[in-house]
Amino acid sequence: MTGVPPVRPIALADTLAARDRIAGTIVRTPLVRLEFGPGHPDIRLKLENLQPINAYKLRGAANAVALLSDAERARGVWTISAGNAGQGVAYAARQAGIPCTVVAIETAPAAKLERMRELGATLVLVPFEAAWKALEDHAFPGVEGVLIHPFDDHDFIAGHATMALEILEDAPDVAAVIAGIGGGGLITALGSAFRVLKPEVRIFGAEPE
Repeated sequence: MTGVPPVRPIALADTLAARDRIAGTIVRTPLVRLEFGPGHPDIRLKLENLQPINAYKLRGAANAVALLSDAERARGVWTISAGNAGQGVAYAARQAGIPCTVVAIETAPAAKLERMRELGATLVLVPFEAAWKALEDHAFPGVEGVLIHPFDDHDFIAGHATMALEILEDAPDVAAVIAGIGGGGLITALGSAFRVLKPEVRIFGAEPE
């Protein structure tokens, strides 16, 4: 993990700047109420499936790519993914006119692999164990360019945190948020924003058994 930058807080200023930076790339998704009938709690869904890649990862990818210097853009970008982060980085890279490589888990859904290719990404298919090692090492043999890590990246997380701004705009009385946990980038993003803007909001993580 040589050269990995130290962990630092996701400041609210980073999230506010990210919102403006990615506004032309992402969709401001609605918060839709689940109708269970009388006596049930008010539960709403943040419809990130309406993003151009059908996943919230575009928020982080768009922010990270937008912050690259000209020298970094000339090198191109790469990421590690089972599908959604790869699509997000490929989409943002295509918009920026820069090359993208994805070290992709070979058992990922075929539709996601094909979508990454359609977005212009070069795929390097590897077993899960090799992909996880690349995530930990922040490197993969033979792959060049700027790594946009799918969850261990300050700018990626700041992009995801823009969801918290939208949730508070649409539901200022929100009491709790449930976020899926994969690598931890999403729940870190939401927790960072809510801690500043409305610290009484409880944050729950959900992941498969």
